Amino acid sequence: MNHALRSAMIEAGETADSLAGKVGVDPKTAARWVTQDRIPHPRHRTAAAAVLGKDIGDIWPDVFKRREAAWFRPWAEIEREAVALRWYEPAWVPGLFQTEAYIRATIAGEMLSVEAVERFVASRLKRQAILRQDQPPLLIAVIDESVIWRLGEGDPMLRSAQIEHLVGRAELPHVELHVVPASAGLYPGLGGPFILAEMRDGARAVYADSQLAAHILDRAEDVATLASRWERIRSLALPGPASLALIKKVAASWMT
Repeated sequence: MNHALRSAMIEAGETADSLAGKVGVDPKTAARWVTQDRIPHPRHRTAAAAVLGKDIGDIWPDVFKRREAAWFRPWAEIEREAVALRWYEPAWVPGLFQTEAYIRATIAGEMLSVEAVERFVASRLKRQAILRQDQPPLLIAVIDESVIWRLGEGDPMLRSAQIEHLVGRAELPHVELHVVPASAGLYPGLGGPFILAEMRDGARAVYADSQLAAHILDRAEDVATLASRWERIRSLALPGPASLALIKKVAASWMT
């Protein structure tokens, strides 16, 4: 039971039905926010707080008791509630597939304090919990072949553990992993990584990363542009079994 939400609704004279109508959700969904302490989708949470005249932290304090950086929290929420994620990475192993050692290697050259490093690592590892949910999202990841070859230039123990972890994740029933082979040459995806999220209500959002900042986009035009780009990238990638075979072939070459 979310007692803070219940009290706020009573104070504002709202019922589950009336709040649902103003926020734009099914009344049963709003009722679960109260009786089952469910945390709403970010946009619904913001709208509900506004209707009730409260701060989000007053009604759902657990939202802010997380290790994610403040700027990343909205996407972490989207990722946790998505029914499908389509992820493209031209340079790194996708974050949901990274081992702790690999995570640390990705930020080894950054000027971060020990505390900041530990917070970042803990946040990313916690983020991977969505793959172990009772109803995990469908995750389709596409990586460039160079991601695998770059692993071979690092620590042997790190790369072996990361390859084993990557293959293990790729074999989960709700995960697909595809590799764009080097033979594809130049293609649109080399412009940078992005993730397309699809929500249960059909809404879609995009997380696009860059050297300076990451952006969360939900404008129909932006989503459509990257959805189209995703299809072009996906069409160049190898099928799942062939992708795993390529990964294992590259890994085997490190032993010779």
